[in-house]
Amino acid sequence: MKNLLKLALFCMLLLQYEWASAWGTTGHRVIAEIAENHLNKKAKKNIQKIIGNQKLAYWSNWADFIKSDPDPALNSTGSSHFINTAANLSFDDFTLALTNSPANNLYKSYLRIKENAKQKNHPLKEQQQDLYFIIHLLADAHQPMHVSRAEDLGGNKINVDFFGKKGNIHRVWDSDLVDNEKYSYTEYARVLDIYDASTYKNYASTNFEQWLFESHQLANVIYADVAQNTDLRYEYIYQFKYKMEECLLKGGIRLAKELNEIYGY
Repeated sequence: MKNLLKLALFCMLLLQYEWASAWGTTGHRVIAEIAENHLNKKAKKNIQKIIGNQKLAYWSNWADFIKSDPDPALNSTGSSHFINTAANLSFDDFTLALTNSPANNLYKSYLRIKENAKQKNHPLKEQQQDLYFIIHLLADAHQPMHVSRAEDLGGNKINVDFFGKKGNIHRVWDSDLVDNEKYSYTEYARVLDIYDASTYKNYASTNFEQWLFESHQLANVIYADVAQNTDLRYEYIYQFKYKMEECLLKGGIRLAKELNEIYGY
């Protein structure tokens, strides 16, 4: 009986982890690696004071891993990884939904943590945790199924087959599309991070609300497509591979922008 209870608890924790995680470990590391390539000298120096010589990618999945920490302050942070709104909103309606949303979601948690990270007199452990959350949550903001709909848990309740393997559309965007390319995270960052300066400037010229709205718009496209097709194979890769990769690249460039703003003093 004890073993059955342990198994049931493990399954519950696993389901919670899958719902609240984004990009899988590889996608998060790709975004962190791209960001590190675009840090300015001051940001690199100040981040090094916080985490030493360790790479950003090493800490990019910490915010998911802590869901298994016994500390309630850490294991209860799952709602900070996503935000739910109604579908097909205009930008004005979407920003209003952000403003009226609960306190502990991706939008408000990120803004709160970012402001806290700007305070330089906090204990080192607090500075570290703020940095880890920023690395992770900014990446989550660029996973479209984390800016989606409550009724299906961000696509977790929408079952699909991906090359004959049963799953759901959330998982497809978390990890299946990324892992299908068979790159390590350093390889993927290297092949994506080749665009010109004007493209990067365009990516970084907008703000956090606009970045979330881009994910909202892509989520609408994903929902409309999966309503017509749940047997996802090569056609799905062809249709969405480049959109997924653009999300990864945007996430990396914009994470660098945020880190340079916070730590490049």
